[in-house]
Amino acid sequence: MRRQPEAATAAGRVAAVDWRQAASSLDERGYATTVALLTSEQCRGLASLYDREEAFRSRVVMQRHGFGRGEYKYLRYPLPAVIEALRQAIYPHLAPIANRWREQLREQDRFPPTLGSYLKECHKAGQERPTPLILKYETGDYNCLHQDLYGPLVFPLQLTVLLSAAGDDFTGGEFLLVEQRPRAQSRGEVVPLRQGEAVIFPVHHRPVQGTRGSYRVTMRHGVSRLRSGRRFTLGIIFHDAA
Repeated sequence: MRRQPEAATAAGRVAAVDWRQAASSLDERGYATTVALLTSEQCRGLASLYDREEAFRSRVVMQRHGFGRGEYKYLRYPLPAVIEALRQAIYPHLAPIANRWREQLREQDRFPPTLGSYLKECHKAGQERPTPLILKYETGDYNCLHQDLYGPLVFPLQLTVLLSAAGDDFTGGEFLLVEQRPRAQSRGEVVPLRQGEAVIFPVHHRPVQGTRGSYRVTMRHGVSRLRSGRRFTLGIIFHDAA
């Protein structure tokens, strides 16, 4: 999983994303999907990594904590080269969106242009544990609506890459987003993905333009019940954990 050509291929696919369209979709709908960022071979390789305990720092069984049903593992540093390449290549495209959102919500401070600089800020604040993870769902498993907050420093955007092939490897298991606006009913969205594609979405909230300026809406994400098979996903979060 550490061959440099794989990392170069992943970075090239990130460059091929229409980031202007992605920014527009995030503003309008609260999420954006991408072309395949990983090949089928890379997806299978990352899914098979799940059984290699030395690659991970911790394992979470969801039902033990009331998170749903299924499990996930947090990768340890150094990350597999292809995941590190994705994380490094995607961050500079998302940082301008994150800073614009902060301005709209009248929040202080701005995110630096590179992931390395941002992670230095995280580590200085005591958030030193890596947060990229691989999730595994089997028949009947699901993930309750939640937010991925690991400390006071939060980068407001993250992404999930589907490692399995919908329809072939599993059925059900749809990615879910729910938006809660003040004094309004919640709005849900099902985001279909193909193997290797990613969905980019807010970690905890996003700005929405109202008649009196921008206001904050709360976002949560989850996964519907898997009807059959096995589903693996890669989660890429940019802030490290305390």
